[in-house]
Amino acid sequence: MFRKIIFFFAACTVAVGAAVSCSGGGDLSQWCEDVYLPEYAGGFRISTAEGKESVIITTFTPWQGSEGETRSLFMARNGEKPPKGFKGQVLEGDAERIVCLSSSYIAMLDALGETDRVAGVSGMDFITNPYIQENRDRIADVGYDGNTDYERLLASAPDIVLLYGITGASGMEAKLKELRIPFMYIGEYMEESPLGKAEWCVPVAEIIGCRERGIEIFNRIPKRYDSLKTIAARVPGRPDVMVNIPYGDAWIMSPPGSYMGRLIKDAGADYIYPGDTTEVSRTIDIEEAYKLVNECDYWINTGRVTSKAALLAELPKFADVPCLKEGRVYNNNLRINEHGGDDFWESGIMHPDIILEDLINIFHPGLLGEPKPLYYYRKIE
Repeated sequence: MFRKIIFFFAACTVAVGAAVSCSGGGDLSQWCEDVYLPEYAGGFRISTAEGKESVIITTFTPWQGSEGETRSLFMARNGEKPPKGFKGQVLEGDAERIVCLSSSYIAMLDALGETDRVAGVSGMDFITNPYIQENRDRIADVGYDGNTDYERLLASAPDIVLLYGITGASGMEAKLKELRIPFMYIGEYMEESPLGKAEWCVPVAEIIGCRERGIEIFNRIPKRYDSLKTIAARVPGRPDVMVNIPYGDAWIMSPPGSYMGRLIKDAGADYIYPGDTTEVSRTIDIEEAYKLVNECDYWINTGRVTSKAALLAELPKFADVPCLKEGRVYNNNLRINEHGGDDFWESGIMHPDIILEDLINIFHPGLLGEPKPLYYYRKIE
């Protein structure tokens, strides 16, 4: 049982984390001055009003199928009040203690040099960040959406919870509102652009009061990424690349415009995708997959396997495909921990340039000069 504390406020006082219904910061339509308009991401905007220090962070399309849906956070600074008509969350001042419900949010804080602000996580064992693992005794594992330990979450005394939705709003919304804990949707997983995913570090920097540092850190990433992409684009020969293995009975192929499709293209290779170039994933059967793997030059992202023997245990029919026989199969799980947490999907979100470098070194050995060890990828042998 939670101990409920009831606060009484004057009519126009705003409770942290509660929906706002009273005035104090002018009209909502005045809060349209861009503080930061992303160049690569399509899922957020940071805005303010003339003469104000506070900002509104808006998340667009926060989950799959939510076109037109938004969630907003008012960052209250200098005693300023939210505008009339604002119905989002309110955070008073910069966040010092943060509960991160995805490991990618930890990676963003890590890139900002602020992992010591993490007060709680979801799925401690699956997080690869060294700081988090070294401080397990002081960081709460609050469980997963649908099975969240709210008592532990409340005890971690968070200023804000960073969360996400998959096919709908997070089931935690109602309880967090009841507990008066502000939350913000981080929609980086909805971005198909590798640089767009990384750009979400800017709103994360905003909530901890270091926006300019966040912009500076992010701006280094596209510079290096685009430099590598330019080098790869000059290569005359482009190998054909197949991805994935079955998940259950489904071999899912994301479209060419997807996150991995773009990385493969930017690394100077052609992604084998059956059918037209729509933006919709396809599920193919084993026979079609076998044909595509048999024809490809490289096969990457092969599930959880770490060896050729393990791959053949999953797909014995594929023993004779040329790319496997000739050592051109690579998996993105070199940095996997003992519980199966994969750093590719954690710190890799903030380092698309390193992922791109890995892929260029795989598809075009020697193109970038003296070969260096792969960082996220391993050769399947």
